[in-house]
Amino acid sequence: MRYPLIIGLVLLVFLLFVWGRNLQAPRHVSDRAYDLVLSTLLSHNVPAVSIDQVASGGFYFLDARSSREFDVSHIPGAVWVGHEDFSLDRLTALANHASIAVYCSVGYRSERIAEYLRRQGYTNVVNVYGGIFEWVNTGHPVVTPAGDVTEAVHAYSRLWGVWLTRGERIYE
Repeated sequence: MRYPLIIGLVLLVFLLFVWGRNLQAPRHVSDRAYDLVLSTLLSHNVPAVSIDQVASGGFYFLDARSSREFDVSHIPGAVWVGHEDFSLDRLTALANHASIAVYCSVGYRSERIAEYLRRQGYTNVVNVYGGIFEWVNTGHPVVTPAGDVTEAVHAYSRLWGVWLTRGERIYE
């Protein structure tokens, strides 16, 4: 029983040492631990952009979450495209050269949709790093389908919901 504990402590010290050496490295999201999780979770096969980059305007937002998540709240002006049931038919009005920012809760599902869109000839597609969680964490508004500003955000699951530090977590 002592050996797993010792190994765990050694790994923890190693991670803190490596992580501590990068304290001055630029972060892409507001929370250092969240940034570390995302840096290992995502494949980085498509350009990832920060909230600051997409919030300045000029992007069409595509929401790659479930319709239930979208119905709780979404980024103003976003179009729901889904993930598991994604269809290019939902994008018929969008030109292949349009500036498209795809998001989901944290960036994993949206990265997959962004990769697919690039393979289908969409040339200016990016993944929103940190997703709607980071959007809300940095103080940007989300809206209901009726367009009303809300604090409610679908937190996907209790495991992933820990990264949503602002707003009201909804799990249903």
